[in-house]
Amino acid sequence: MAQHPAVLFDVDGTLVDSNYLHVHAWLRTFAEEQLPVQAWRVHRCIGMDGTSLIHDLCGDLPDEVEQRVKQLHSRYYRQAAGLMRPLPGARELLHRVADLGLQVVLATSAPEDELELTRGVLDCDDVVSAVTMSGDVDTAKPDPDIIEVALDKAGVGPAQAVFVGDAIWDAQACARAGVTSIGLLTGGVGADELRAAGVAEVFESPRALLDNLPESAIGALLG
Repeated sequence: MAQHPAVLFDVDGTLVDSNYLHVHAWLRTFAEEQLPVQAWRVHRCIGMDGTSLIHDLCGDLPDEVEQRVKQLHSRYYRQAAGLMRPLPGARELLHRVADLGLQVVLATSAPEDELELTRGVLDCDDVVSAVTMSGDVDTAKPDPDIIEVALDKAGVGPAQAVFVGDAIWDAQACARAGVTSIGLLTGGVGADELRAAGVAEVFESPRALLDNLPESAIGALLG
């Protein structure tokens, strides 16, 4: 049987207000390892997978140092978990998409332990059809692999899906996978940059997208 069309959602910075918690965790990590990285550069890389972020900011590190950096980031991020909140309208958006008969897919490359935190904050597992995570792929955004895994889990092709994210890496990955993407400003990236990266539409927040859902690319999935 044909599957219902799917809306693929990034999580960090798109549904949960966590991007700057990631920035702080990375800064603490780099400071502890005496790696001189500026905060604005960290923010510019949020949305990449951890390996790509480390390589972009620090170059090639010895394997044991890279592993220690990842572990420290996860530790400091977990310590900040109490500050996580769903972004305005995020829960309502997921429920509305499900009520319309569309699949809700969490298409993230976050590690399993970090995803568990954000899913707990969202508290919407009852409407989620499928989930991806870092272990599903070898390379994450901006490579298209995680988008393709999400499509496979949903059982749909690129034309039957729309992606919602907050980073240029999301848009670039979707462009390579042939999936229409919507950009939100909640990750701290400007509208012009998101459009230049390939998003079809930009909204301020999940609530703004919810308020304009019938006219959006998600509404077009209903045909």
